[in-house]
Formats: sequence, C-alpha cells, structure tokens
Amino acid sequence: MVELQPIKAIVYNQEKVNMDNTIAPPYDVIDEKYREDLLSRSAYNIVKLILPEGENKYENAHKIFEQWKNEKVLIPTEKPSVFYIIQKYTNEKGKFIERKGFIARNRIEDFSTKNILPHEYTMGGPKQDRLNLVTAAKAFFSQIFMVYNDKEMKIEKEILPKYLAKKPFIDVKDDLDVENIVYIIDDEKDIALIQKTLSDKTLLIADGHHRYETSMNYSNLHPENECAKYVMSYFTNAADENLIIYPTHRIVEKEIPSEEILSKVSKHYDVEKYTNKDEFLNKIEEENQKQITTGLILKNDDNYYVLKLKNGEEKAVDAPEVLQKLDLKVLHELILKGELGFTDEELMAQNGIKYEKKENVSFDSVKNGASACFIMAYPKMEDIINISQQGYRMPQKSTYFYPKLLSGIVINPLG
Repeated sequence: MVELQPIKAIVYNQEKVNMDNTIAPPYDVIDEKYREDLLSRSAYNIVKLILPEGENKYENAHKIFEQWKNEKVLIPTEKPSVFYIIQKYTNEKGKFIERKGFIARNRIEDFSTKNILPHEYTMGGPKQDRLNLVTAAKAFFSQIFMVYNDKEMKIEKEILPKYLAKKPFIDVKDDLDVENIVYIIDDEKDIALIQKTLSDKTLLIADGHHRYETSMNYSNLHPENECAKYVMSYFTNAADENLIIYPTHRIVEKEIPSEEILSKVSKHYDVEKYTNKDEFLNKIEEENQKQITTGLILKNDDNYYVLKLKNGEEKAVDAPEVLQKLDLKVLHELILKGELGFTDEELMAQNGIKYEKKENVSFDSVKNGASACFIMAYPKMEDIINISQQGYRMPQKSTYFYPKLLSGIVINPLG
C-alpha cells in the first residue's frame, strides 16, 4: 500500500521575488557557468541551496535557508497541500505535449516491499553529497519523479478540471521553453481522493534514484523524526499519452575505424542502409515494435544504418530473459563489451563512451570526431515496469523522462 500525504511546504514569497528568476533545473544538470547565470538573475535563486558553495558548503546552505525564511523570502503554505503541475512544451517533431502530475509526500519504503521500484543503478558519490545536504539543511529541495498507472485517470478527470479555471499559484517558463503551471490543492476531499487513487498502486522511480536512496538513508539515521519517514515526490500517470520517455544514445569516442565497427555489428544484426535521416529514424521506431532495432551513424560516412537483431542473438546475452529483450542491454553486452572491448567500469564511468540525451548532439557527434553513435529507439514503459517488477535494473542512463522537474517550486522541510 502506498501512503501519500500533503506537504506543509515552504515556498517562495511571490510578493518579494519573481519566480522566473528564482527557479532552476535539477542540480545534476547545472555546471559552473550555468550556476553563475542563475545567480545573476536573483540573489535568491534556489541554486544557492541545491548547489551550495564554500569550504563548509552544506552548512552554508543551512544558513542561507534559515536567512531566507527569516527575511520572509521563503514562507510556509497556509495548509498542507498537494501541488498540481502541468508542463507544456513542443517537442523536436513539432508535437505539443502537456504532461500532468502532482507533488506530494509518500512514505519511504524499502525496495523489498515491491511497492516502490527502482529501474536504474546508482553511484555512491551523488548519494553522499545529497545526504550531506539534507542533513545540514533539514529539508528536501528537490522531488523524486514517480510513475503510477491509473487507466481510469480519476485525478485527471475528477480533480484537475476544478482548478483549471482558477489563477495558478505559479506560471513560469524554464530555459528550455517549457511552461510550468502550478495549482495548489488544499481541499481535504480532493486530497483524500488523490490518496485513495494511489493507495493500491505500485510506484516506479523514473528519475531521482540517488535522492530516493538518500531519503532512505536519512530516515534510517533519524528514526525519531516523523517527517523523515516521508519523501517529496512528483507523481505522473503512465496511462497518460503525454508521458513520453526519451532514449539516451551511445556515442563511441574511442578511436575505432568505421569499417571495423560495421563489420563487428554485422555479426549480430542485419544491417539496412539509408540516406534520409527522417526515414532512418522512422524505420528504427517501426522495426523496434517487432524486434530489437537500433540505429548507427559512423564517422566519415553519410549513410545511416538500421540494425535489426538477428533471430536468437539475444540468447547470447548473459542476463535474465526479461533483460534479453531490452535493446540497450543487448547493445551493451554484444557490441560495446563483446565486440568493441569496453569494460563495465568504462561504461559506468563513461570512459571512451558518452551517453547523450539530445538527438541533434548525437547526430553531430560523428562530425565532431566521435567514431560512431548508436541511436536508440524510444524506451517502452511496459519494458521498464516488467524489468523492475522482476527485481532487475536497466543499464545506467537508459531512460530520459522529459521535461525535468524544476527546483524552487516546493521545499519540503523535515521538521
């Protein structure tokens, strides 16, 4: 059973700040140059809290957090609330997307309960960093991204329409031109319906594995803190067609001749050559509905190659059957490790290989010196759920749930 609670949240005081200047993307996509840009917009940008600086940076985050509360730049909500978010954007293919979801707290559970499922592996460094921050600041500044499945779409049909006619609590565009519209739900009957709808659902962690495991660690370290038994999460419905999972492509930076790559790939895949990029991309998606299919582009080669896995080749992958059906697992095991000689450590550290979300950057990579780029098909939600339910995890950086969730919309204090 999933236990959901509203948040007695800390939010920006919009009488004192302009939300356009205080929001930021998640900490893990902000480099130093971008951090400086965010700070130039406002001395109260959330980046000061999610990416603190200084010799005692975590303690600095705590001091700034307390200072902003004292200055009434950050204020508590009147009532425990759920924050409904609609994210509107146009994708690369010109399609208008309107992803819907909400922020609340859920009781932290060990993965062994199977109520909350991870789908990717995590690394130790980020987890320790986030634990240090939450320990010092005693607050969660970012949310976990959770997916549930409600085919009846009760929340979308019964609750959302009531709020669409109201003035939003927040309406901001981020730097990727995604509009983020936020409504506060504090009606107890509406919150009760949200709680009931998710009570019998399984939650899949789409993004924020490091932060979820950090919340588990913090809760275990502070059993006396009732607030620490919950973590702030964003919940979106897998039944909504606006939830789109983007692939993460593999760029081979290690120097390997194009002919050698094509020869080695041909051992395992049937190769079809295309000269038109759009036709190539459409063919990958079309064929991947029937069999494992991946794209390939090579340095000094104007052609595009569609790779269709030969019948039975997946059996050569030393993995459970559910993972043998995953295109990225097959690519990692048969090609990247088996044929091109990458080790698990190199793949994890992205040594000689790069994982890239942006399609245009991936295509340009071979013009900019990379040996090859494997273009992955869009991941299927049913694959992710099947793998997670059977207790397995996908390769690192398998999925990209876009758009990212902004930091600065809601802060969840731990006391």
